[in-house]
This record gives sequence, structure tokens and C-alpha cells, in this order.
Amino acid sequence: MREGDGDDAVDEDDSPALPPLPAGARNYITPQGYRRLREELLRLLDVERPRMVEVVSWAASNGDRSENGDYLYGKKRLREIDRRIRFLTRRLDIAEVADPSAHHGRDQVFFGATVTYATARGEQRTITIKGIDEADALAGEVSWVAPVARALIKARTGDEVQVPTPGGVEVVEVLAVWYPGPGAPG
Repeated sequence: MREGDGDDAVDEDDSPALPPLPAGARNYITPQGYRRLREELLRLLDVERPRMVEVVSWAASNGDRSENGDYLYGKKRLREIDRRIRFLTRRLDIAEVADPSAHHGRDQVFFGATVTYATARGEQRTITIKGIDEADALAGEVSWVAPVARALIKARTGDEVQVPTPGGVEVVEVLAVWYPGPGAPG
């Protein structure tokens, strides 16, 4: 078995942390999300990859590579970095930057909106609709392809929409919609 033919070679070009884009969909992303992904790509290219190449080169010069932990770990980490670089490069190439501040002051839900809605049980939730590569559920952000986001898109304050859930369809009411002001950080 060649080095690199193990389990980590499966799905080599896909990032396990992020779902794939739906077929034919655009890769919408906020300017801040684009900037974060680009900064990560540049850090990987300019800092992490060269550092790891140096470690692997040093470890290789130490002789027997089959039992050399620094060499084996370094090669594995280098493959992970290269995989992430390929993923980020492809995602940034197809990214369509959409600035939510263009909708500032509107009460209709579009990409980048922060929406407060009420469920039929009286619970209120606030979410921000972001790109698939930048949404962070722990920060109250959902991807624009998530069922709740798809249901809310184009709704206005006061509208009731049906959201598909694992337990069936849930009716929610849009209570508030807002966008960052022009020039505001996201």
C-alpha cells in the first residue's frame, strides 16, 4: 500500500466540515465571509504549508521514514492542508459576494437578513441568513439553503410561512427583519 492510500485519501477534495452546494446553486457569501475564507487560504499558503514542508523535509533527513512520527504526521498534515487549499480555492472561485447592507431598511427577507420569528408555540428565534461556507449555528446563523431560510426568503414582517421540519410543517410568523447598515461590519 502506497503512502496516502489510507482512509484519509477518500473524499480528498471535500471538506468534511462543510456540506456541498446544491447542484446548480450559486455560492452566495457575505463580504465578511469571503474575506475570512480568503484570509484562511492565504494563511495556509503563506504560513502553514511552508512551515509543514520544512518539518517534513527535516524529518525526512533523519533517516528511516517508516517509523519516523514527525515525518508520517507531517505528510498527513500536509495532505490535509493541500485538501483545504483546493477546497477554499474552488469555493472562492465560484463565490458570489452579496452585500446584505444593500437591503438596509427593507422589511423583506433576502440573503444576509437577520430575522426574528415566532413559532406556533410562542417561542421567538432570531437567525441571520448567511452563505453555506460561513454560517455558524452556534452564533444563530443559518445557511441560505437551510429549510428555515428557504421558507423565510421573500417573506415580509407580519407574514406567516410554512417551515418544513423533521416533525412536520411548522407555521412561523416573521416579527422583524433587519440588515446591517452600509459600511457596517458583518
